[in-house]
Amino acid sequence: MSDDLKRGLEGVLVAESELSYIDGDAGQLVYRGHTIEDLARNASYEEVVYLLWHGELPTREQLDEFSTAMAEERELDDAVLDEIRALAAADEVPMAALRTIVSSLSAYDDDADHEDVTDLKTNIKKGCRITAKIPTALAAFNRLRNGEDVVHPRTDLSHAANFLYMLNGEEPDDVLAETFDMALVLHADHGLNASTFSAMVTASTLSDLHSAVTSAIGTLAGSLHGGANANVMRMLKEIDESDKDPTQWVEDALESGRRVPGFGHRVYNVKDPRAKILGEKSEALGEAAGDMKWYDYSVAIEDYIGEEKGLAPNVDFYSASTYYQMGIPVDIYTPIFAMSRVGGWIAHVIEQFEDNRLIRPRARYVGREDQTFTPIDER
Repeated sequence: MSDDLKRGLEGVLVAESELSYIDGDAGQLVYRGHTIEDLARNASYEEVVYLLWHGELPTREQLDEFSTAMAEERELDDAVLDEIRALAAADEVPMAALRTIVSSLSAYDDDADHEDVTDLKTNIKKGCRITAKIPTALAAFNRLRNGEDVVHPRTDLSHAANFLYMLNGEEPDDVLAETFDMALVLHADHGLNASTFSAMVTASTLSDLHSAVTSAIGTLAGSLHGGANANVMRMLKEIDESDKDPTQWVEDALESGRRVPGFGHRVYNVKDPRAKILGEKSEALGEAAGDMKWYDYSVAIEDYIGEEKGLAPNVDFYSASTYYQMGIPVDIYTPIFAMSRVGGWIAHVIEQFEDNRLIRPRARYVGREDQTFTPIDER
């Protein structure tokens, strides 16, 4: 065993995967051989989830069957809705609420206690239910905490359009639905990021799929992972409320020791390809609304940080202004990240189960040695 210490497991290979490939120097992201640019612009979220879980893009017949099966799983048990009401009344943090809700879904899943936790067909059925119910739960939580009635899901809308319908109480137009669908595709998978690895560690113990996804949600909640996109929007709003231009605001923030969210990445050394695509969408939404300030702020900050710090934006940076211009509340940005990434989490759990080995790293002991035990009455 090597004695080299790799904090954060940076650069350490711990698994082989057929799911997604990242070239950090070229700024390239690939899902099962398909570039993220092709998938984001041409495939629906349902197609991408099918690709991740089954290994190939679906035919029209396969996609229709898969989409229908998932749409039919959108409704929540009344007991789960009661739990969501209680969490909303308690003013729970959205990611914590989502973590609790997903964990509880196993109580109403007939396959939750399947004797073989690694069974592929069963995990795909459970995966469909989890993936379908997360948007329903999140939309219901947001409406209930705002004193609004729950909008129940429809089966005739896409995964993306149905969420916006449940969130806002009205069917979205094609532009909003397509933009949100693209955002879900962009976030669906991204190698062995922290939340994905958390799901894999849980699965490696032969725990169940609900436990693995719950672990991943808890991991995604951190500001160094999924929470960054909400922090980006809070920064943009703070700039808008100040009397400074974006460049001056960022310069002052850096001088005071503040961190500018949405920049830098553990894997990418250049601009995140997902940020490029979402930047285009943010610009288009601003043009359509006749208000370019959020996009303009973002570009000014990107240029300044690039010149002064040599850092490029990651996916969180432009997803913030894109979501905000779609009318999505800032504090559910990270739950929306989970709503998308669950497709990738489940794919990695399935892959982990195919050739499972308990994930059990070691730590180098640096504590005290040769201590003498003193009885409690003599201490």
